[in-house]
Amino acid sequence: MATTIDEIKTKDVNVPLIFEQDKRLPLITMQLVFKNSGSISDTKKAGLAKFSAKFMNEGTKKLGSSAFAEALESKAIHISASSGKETFVIELGCLKEEFDEGLKYLHMLLSDPNLTPEVIKKIKTSTLGSLANKENDFDYIAANELKALLFEGSVLAQPSSGTVASVKSIELDDVKNFIKENLVSSKLIVVVGGDTDIKEIKPKVIKIIDSLSVGKSSEVIKYEITKEPKEKVIKKDTQQAYVYFGSPYHISVDSDDYYKARVATFILGAGGFGSRLMEEIRVKRGLAYSAYARLDATKSSCSMNGHLQTKLGSLEEAKKSVKDIVEDFVKNGVKKSELEQTKKFLLGSEPLRVETMSQRLNRTFMEYYNGHKLGHSDRELELIKNLELKELNKFIKEHTEILEMSFAIVTK
Repeated sequence: MATTIDEIKTKDVNVPLIFEQDKRLPLITMQLVFKNSGSISDTKKAGLAKFSAKFMNEGTKKLGSSAFAEALESKAIHISASSGKETFVIELGCLKEEFDEGLKYLHMLLSDPNLTPEVIKKIKTSTLGSLANKENDFDYIAANELKALLFEGSVLAQPSSGTVASVKSIELDDVKNFIKENLVSSKLIVVVGGDTDIKEIKPKVIKIIDSLSVGKSSEVIKYEITKEPKEKVIKKDTQQAYVYFGSPYHISVDSDDYYKARVATFILGAGGFGSRLMEEIRVKRGLAYSAYARLDATKSSCSMNGHLQTKLGSLEEAKKSVKDIVEDFVKNGVKKSELEQTKKFLLGSEPLRVETMSQRLNRTFMEYYNGHKLGHSDRELELIKNLELKELNKFIKEHTEILEMSFAIVTK
């Protein structure tokens, strides 16, 4: 059941097609993935991409929200839209026998989304309600504040759900323009998997592609993290201190050394129990129940960031501990036992990451999207398997930029 990368040629554009045949169940799933169309495109109003995705979940203007949903439900067809950081995705899932019917409804949705004043009012109300609920979600507040510090002045500094002010300012024309600019065939990658074959799929998908306007393709911009470390403390009525931290990481998703960064951050803080941060902060010092650090690498940015919760009285000690642990990590590297343990976990857990068809499709999509050749993930595992301690520690010592930590803290 190998996943393949092909191309659908239409009169105006060549659209990449990622495909996997899986005949074990009579099901088909299809994703329309639009590049550079997620919250990274919210340059005018924060939250517009997520807001527009909610519109695409409200059926067509002709049928309305309820009748459209009922029509899908009666045939067990699922159509949903969502927006990530860099992509906008519309997904169709159904039984094989209903695939043509599913495509019909997908075509209707793309041609006639329910762009009405009633729907915008409904989405505004629910979005503003959701933002109001997050006023006491101190993890959400600290995470957004950290983004604002790291990416100050850029689109990545905004919360992807928007702010109360930005959501209130969104109008119907904003959503129409978003759809017109972003749901276009020149930004499209099609992902299909299930009980079908590629010859059968192509002519059906061409009809969907041809129903979209061609539009303009655009590449994701890479944003740098602010060079000067900053700190922001937000006072709330809280019983705990929420400490979020982040720093630049000079690596990119298509770098030859990316696998080393993966191993390094796993040992530092992404590996849960046994990771350096958890061991030092929870086990040895008893400052927090958990502490994490991870590599956040996409086309648009690359950073190391992490978080912990601690008692109000031990905030300064916890903050100093994070700095000390990362400093020691960069200066002295890792131990052989830590590298071996990480190799065992990453290599041993790999089968779990490709168990399902959707996991395999997603992996191939990420390989393609990040500019790698097919099978890159397997080659990366081989590199991890053969990684020498000396080589890893040399890499860790070169990346002193992770010491330039900014902190966003919510405390009493």
